[in-house]
Amino acid sequence: MAPTTHNPANTPKAVPTPQVQEALDARDALAAALSRASIQLPAMDIRTPWLDDREAEASYALVNLGICSAPVAHALAAAIMNGLAT
Repeated sequence: MAPTTHNPANTPKAVPTPQVQEALDARDALAAALSRASIQLPAMDIRTPWLDDREAEASYALVNLGICSAPVAHALAAAIMNGLAT
């Protein structure tokens, strides 16, 4: 009998908790809004209390905006200031 190997492509994806789904939705909404302002934060993702595949067990999740270049930070600041001015 051949040994079994773990193939992540064949592993069913767990359904995220409502808190993780909320963070995913918030990340996607923010990415869409930033995209409309021609701003991209490529490192933006969500973080759960675990750094492994147990996100379906998470009781909370955070939207991590990641790092960005100085020009992107200036564009983000300008977009916020323009939004405050309206």
